[in-house]
Order: sequence, then C-alpha cells, then structure tokens
Amino acid sequence: MRKSLRELRLLCRDPLVAFLVLSVAVALILFVVYPLGMVLVKSFQNVEGALSVENYSRFAQFKYLKSALLNSLSVGVLTGVIGVLVGYTAALTMVRTNLPYKRFLHLVFILPIIAPPFTSALSVLMLFGSNGLITRGLLGIRNYSIYGFKGVLISQVFTFAPVAYLTLRGVLESLNPTLEDAAMNVGASRWQTFWKVTFPLSLPGIASAFLVVFIESLADFGNPLVLAGSRFPMLATQAYLEITGSFNLPLGAALAVVLLIPSVTAFIIQRYFIQRRQYTTVTGKPVDSTSKLIGPGAKVVLHGFLVLFALSVALFYGVIAVGAFTKVWGYDFTFTAAHLLYAFKVGGQTIKDTLIVAALATPISGIMGMLIAFMIVRLSFPGKGLLEFGSILNFAVPGTVVGIGYILAFNRPPVVLVGTLTILVLNFVFRYIPVGIQSGVAVLRQIDPSIEEAAQNLGADGVTTFRKVTLPLIAPAFFSGLVFAFVRAMTAISAAIFLVSANWNLLTVQILNQVGSGRLGVAAAFSVILVSIVLVAIGIIGKLVPGRTGGASTIQVREG
Repeated sequence: MRKSLRELRLLCRDPLVAFLVLSVAVALILFVVYPLGMVLVKSFQNVEGALSVENYSRFAQFKYLKSALLNSLSVGVLTGVIGVLVGYTAALTMVRTNLPYKRFLHLVFILPIIAPPFTSALSVLMLFGSNGLITRGLLGIRNYSIYGFKGVLISQVFTFAPVAYLTLRGVLESLNPTLEDAAMNVGASRWQTFWKVTFPLSLPGIASAFLVVFIESLADFGNPLVLAGSRFPMLATQAYLEITGSFNLPLGAALAVVLLIPSVTAFIIQRYFIQRRQYTTVTGKPVDSTSKLIGPGAKVVLHGFLVLFALSVALFYGVIAVGAFTKVWGYDFTFTAAHLLYAFKVGGQTIKDTLIVAALATPISGIMGMLIAFMIVRLSFPGKGLLEFGSILNFAVPGTVVGIGYILAFNRPPVVLVGTLTILVLNFVFRYIPVGIQSGVAVLRQIDPSIEEAAQNLGADGVTTFRKVTLPLIAPAFFSGLVFAFVRAMTAISAAIFLVSANWNLLTVQILNQVGSGRLGVAAAFSVILVSIVLVAIGIIGKLVPGRTGGASTIQVREG
C-alpha cells in the first residue's frame, strides 16, 4: 500500500504524464476489457435477453456444435505440428548453411504474412478445386472436392508455416554455434550434436512456435469460411454464421467464449515459455564461428527442401497473380485486364475506404504502442501490471470474439459506433498495438535509462523526453509496429467482417464476397491490388521513419 502511494505521488509530479497514464488505462478498459465482458455477459442470456445457460446447454447437446470445436482443435494441432516441422527445417537451413539468395528466399517465405489470411484458400481453390489448375488441368480429375478438412489444413499450413519460420529463425540465430563445434570436436557426430545440443536448446522456441501457430489456426476465420463447407464446421466460422445467418447473437457469443478458452490458455502458456526462455550460449563477447553442424549430404537435402517450399509458396501466390489476368480460370486462360478494371470500377470506393482506415489506424497504433511500452519499462505506478495485461489481451483473443464484442458494446447509447469509420479504426488500433508494445519493451530494456534522466535533469518533462529522446532511440521498434499495424489494417478479416457497413467497407471483405460468388478472377484481382498497396506502403513507412531497419523482414506475426 505504501509503495503504491509513493508511486502515485511520484507520478503526480508530472501532471501530463499522469494524465496520459490515466487516459491509456481508460481507453483499454473501454475498448478492450468492456467489449470482451459484453461477449461473456451476452453468452449467458437467451434470445429474449433473460439470464440463462441455454446457449452452453445447446453447445453440450448438439453434436454439430461440439464437432465444430473438435474440428478446430484437430486442425489447430496438425497445423501447429506441420507448421513447426516446416518452419524449423527452413530456419535451420537458413541459419546454419551458406545458402545463396537468402534474402530473396526469406521474402518469399514471409509473403503469406503480408497477404490477406485467406489468400491461400483462394489459391487452394484455383489449384485443387473442381476447375483447378492441378486437379482438372494437369491430372484431368473432374468433380473433385477440396472442401473440408484437407482443404482447410493445406491452406492453413501455407498461411502459418511462415509464422513458425520467423519465430524459430530468431531462436536459432540466438544460439552460439561454437557449442555445436565444441561437441563435434570431442567426438560427437553431427546427428548426435543436433539431438544433444541444438535441438534441446531450441525446445522452448519450438514450443512457443507451436503455440503461436495453434493460436493462429484457432483464430483463423477466412480459410475455414472459404474451404470448410457445411460438412466440416469450425468454431470461428460457426459463431459468425449463428449471428449473420441464424440471427442468434447469444449463441454466437457463447461459441465465441468457448473458442476463447483454448486460445487464451495457449497464449498464456506461450507467454510463459517466452518469459522463461534463456539461452546461456551467448556470452558477453561475440565469437566468430562457422557451424559445421550440417554435412554436405544433409545440406543438399535441406537446400532441396527449402527450394521446394519456396517454389510451393511462389506457386500458391503466383496463381493469384495469373488468375487476376485470366479470362475464365480453369476453362479459358486468355490474358485479360477485365478483372482488374472491374475491381477498380466496382471496388474503387472500397479501396479508398481501406486506405483511409489503415492510414488513420497506423500512426495511432504505432505511437500508442511506443507510449505504452515507455510506461511499462520506464514508469512506476499502481496497476502497471494490469495495464500491461490489458494492452496485450486483445492479441490473445480471436478476431471473431473481438468483432462480436464491438457489436455488443457499441450498438446502443451512450456510445453508438456500429457502422462508422471510428469503430473500424478503434478495432485495428486496440487489436494490434500489442506487437508495437512488445517491440518497444524489448528495445527500451536495452537502452540505458540515464540517457533519458539526463534530458529530464536539463528541464525536459516526461512527454518531451519521450518525444525528443526515447522515440528516436526506438525507431526500429516503432517502424516494426507501424508496418504491422498497416499490414493488418489492410489484410484483417475476422473482426472487421462484423464491423463493415454500407458506408465503410474493406478490401478483405470484398475479396471474400467475390470468392463466395464464384468470381475467382475478380477476387484474385482485388488480392493483387491489396498486396501491391501493402508492399508500397512498407517502403513509404521505411522512408518516413529515420533510423529504422529491416523493411518487409520486420513484419511480425498475427492473424487478422
């Protein structure tokens, strides 16, 4: 109690900083905690609004709804296992071998992360659907159905394996290869060295990567909506269909709560692994060493695997580009610009809407993320732990839950935001600031606080110190947060699909509508436009933020 009072007195010495802390806390309560609380409350009501456990009883009674949960969990586990296998193999090859064109291959691998999360589902249809390039064009198979378990699994593996790759590449780069060399110098074979040294040291990262991919899979909305079909229900899409198709908001909220339980549980476990992960292989002095872990034969196999994976990713996203300029996919491959022209004509306003939403959400999210990171690392005040937890809570929550929460929270007085630009911007800001916060926290902990203390000793207040001293020092993290916020504002679908309206629509929703209508060429054209805008924007953001590093490679992971 005394400590809290002391921290409060110190905070109040700078009224502006105190006001900012209070404002951030209120904003997190209003736009993160309150919507999630409304989902929980709604799940315990019946259609008439009376208190009831009817929705959970229906979930327990109806096999179809229980199957949706089991399907989501089974696909999530398999996607996690396969994604980690692919990602670890790719990361090990990139880090431990002298592979040419590494930067190019890296950019190919992360292409699924900057594309809409359901683009791989569109690719699966174009490659393996009834008129697919492979099934019908190359193999001559007709009336083949890619819908259901196999279609969802294929699309999710290609969507989320790059997530595991990015996570595990960072893990392997932090492991000093001199330990591997030392093991082989005392007689261990390469295989023994891998199993006794490299793999055990990678285990916390492998577990973390699996949990990340598992969370991504559970939260995925677009791929199941396109490919699951009526015979293979999944929980995220079933919650959406209960609300939009059956108009049963309480049951949709209950399904969202059920989906929330494994997602948040996995997130907490993943955070535990990250916080406890320590690698004692890194000493205070850098050591130059070339790892001998990968032998000549294994190097050939791994290089072949990497090239095959890169070609597969290129094929998946290459067919999108080809499909955008193909007259009728599967029947007439004549070149045409009609789909692109149609996309600009019909979706011109949607493109503008998406750019406006992203342009507004990006700087707010980036600055707010750095500000909260500064509060967490540099300030002491009562409730700081709760503020940090609230700031990252939305990152653990599937987008379906967030979308439902915003509808429930902001569709009646005193705050009516449904159907407006504001609700879309707020959704993206508070859903994706955790990435900027975590990047900022990591960088700030490496910066000596005496630099900021010197500025304050010279008369600068807390806000001036943050703006003039801290922000320039954390420019790389700021850039990463801006890029992530823009990419997700352009490509997210799961929460946004609940919040779009006749006045404000988004490109991802437009693409999904085109796929649902069978206009794959138009959907591909919209996808090409969207990815092109994202790539251009990443370059522009990189030019505008001084001292940044990385470019597209700084993109971090999280589903839309």
